[in-house]
Amino acid sequence: MSYSKSPSITAENINPKVKIFTYEPCGEIARQAERLQQEMEENPGCRPFQEAIGQRPITFFREVLCLCDNPALLKRDEARTLFRGVRSLRKAVADGIAARDGFGSNPDDIFLTDGASSAVNLMMQILIRSHEDGILCPLPEYPLYSASILLHGGTMVPYNLTEDRGWGLEIFEVKRCLEEARSAGFTVRAMVVINPGNPTGQVLSITNQEEIVEFCRKEGLVLLADEVYQDNVYAENKKFHSFKKVARSLGFAGFYGESGRRGGYMEISGFGADVKDQIYKVASLTICPNIAGQILTSLVMDPPKLGDESFESYEAEKEKIYTSFVKRAKTLEKAFKNMEGISCNKIEGAVYFFPRLHLPSPAIKAAEAEGVSPDIFYARRLLDATGIAVVPGSGFHQVSGTIHIRCAILPDEDKIAAMIPRLKAFHEAFMNEFRVPPKMLINGASYVCTE
Repeated sequence: MSYSKSPSITAENINPKVKIFTYEPCGEIARQAERLQQEMEENPGCRPFQEAIGQRPITFFREVLCLCDNPALLKRDEARTLFRGVRSLRKAVADGIAARDGFGSNPDDIFLTDGASSAVNLMMQILIRSHEDGILCPLPEYPLYSASILLHGGTMVPYNLTEDRGWGLEIFEVKRCLEEARSAGFTVRAMVVINPGNPTGQVLSITNQEEIVEFCRKEGLVLLADEVYQDNVYAENKKFHSFKKVARSLGFAGFYGESGRRGGYMEISGFGADVKDQIYKVASLTICPNIAGQILTSLVMDPPKLGDESFESYEAEKEKIYTSFVKRAKTLEKAFKNMEGISCNKIEGAVYFFPRLHLPSPAIKAAEAEGVSPDIFYARRLLDATGIAVVPGSGFHQVSGTIHIRCAILPDEDKIAAMIPRLKAFHEAFMNEFRVPPKMLINGASYVCTE
């Protein structure tokens, strides 16, 4: 018997949908940063910079996890978890939501997940029946959504955020995109809203949220509210309000899915029992979410309270981190605004911002010569020269003809302070290298000065 020597699976015969989508937060620049980190570990001092990333975890959360990993504590009846997660942990999340919003939350409507991605994929499996089903998504968007929609066979219906209005979400723009999609024969089933914004860092006003809820109700859309960074609001005139709270305040039961924090939870509200049964069935395919993630999620939503032994230390550490985030945001925002050829909106929330680069035409031509987009070209050079990793804006479906990078405020304050001079020096050198030579006008003729 003869056997084929060619591989049964190649890049040519895998699912074509996998090859189409991109996920730039873990793309080329991230892989290059990983190689650079390995190089520095194997050869210390080979680069004129050190790593500058990371956020110290909350002590209380790690202490609880350590206790839960103690073998003597594993005899609890709930050591075996369920598809939706341990009920006592789901109840803790529900209690936290109720305390946050002032409206009740049912533990049976809570699904603990392995991060936001699992919750998003679960809802796409429920909503998308064919390529004719569309999902409204903001641009720029977190690429999890476009990738998930594509992999599940649906169609992304993009609506543009308005950069010159602080990345504002304008209902007339969403309505225009919805009507165009319906005219093209698509059935638009849901609207994704990311608040606080990723990668754009804006925080929606409650008036804007009310408009969105009314719009979704009128148009019969499921509202998928990504509220991962709800605790990260820095603007003095802004406050986080969950879409569930807004919908309930307007008197609606609401069609609402919250993809939750990185710890992973989703609350479904306004769905019928028959739909919930189907969501439960799909969730059961994962067997169960990891127990550590469930515990962390419950702790985040139901932290120590006044009178608890850990309350004072927890609050002090949380306030220290929040205050530091505010300082980091202001420091980086000021640094970018003072650099030539960069415009940047105010960082209102989340842990990212999305500055726009206005690069000289020779830089854009140099990028084209290398076969990459200008934002990737800039990010590559920035990483290699300074060790600073940013994500190219093209990975977030930025508006055509614009150039952005996504930057994080995660490094500690001292690391950001050390990073900014390197960033400024690199950018100044980059702009000088590709600067368009000035023109001189002599006797009515234009000459290029090359000196």
